[in-house]
Amino acid sequence: MKYLSSIIAAALVASATFAAASDGTAGRVKTVTGSASILRGEASLPAVVNERIFQGDTLSTGPDGSLGVILKDDTSLSLGPNSVVVVDQFLFAPAESKLSLVTRMLRGTAVYASGIIAKLSPQTVRFETPNASIGIRGTRFLVKVDED
Repeated sequence: MKYLSSIIAAALVASATFAAASDGTAGRVKTVTGSASILRGEASLPAVVNERIFQGDTLSTGPDGSLGVILKDDTSLSLGPNSVVVVDQFLFAPAESKLSLVTRMLRGTAVYASGIIAKLSPQTVRFETPNASIGIRGTRFLVKVDED
């Protein structure tokens, strides 16, 4: 009976870990001030602390807003007022050598600090703007994209 309990406990832990890893979450909202939202498909959700971020989400802030996001690989992204960033691609499965991060900034300001993906596979990380594409090589930067 003692061994059966141990096996059941191990199975529960393994299934919880698998569910957390395979739920598609790219990261979470860490901080929010003012107006900020997440566009997911056709739905616009208010950005709140601990809200999950998924590949394909568009993060935006209003004129009084700021938003801080931490991705699963410890990449951090902080958006200033009137900013829009799309998480185009996020793959973080180091054991399977599946690593990729592509973000696209449409407008506003952002501070970016690279995480594990940039350290393990820098060629698979890009931060795109309307006028340039930044290849990430384990770095931190500030970018501003003006509206046309």
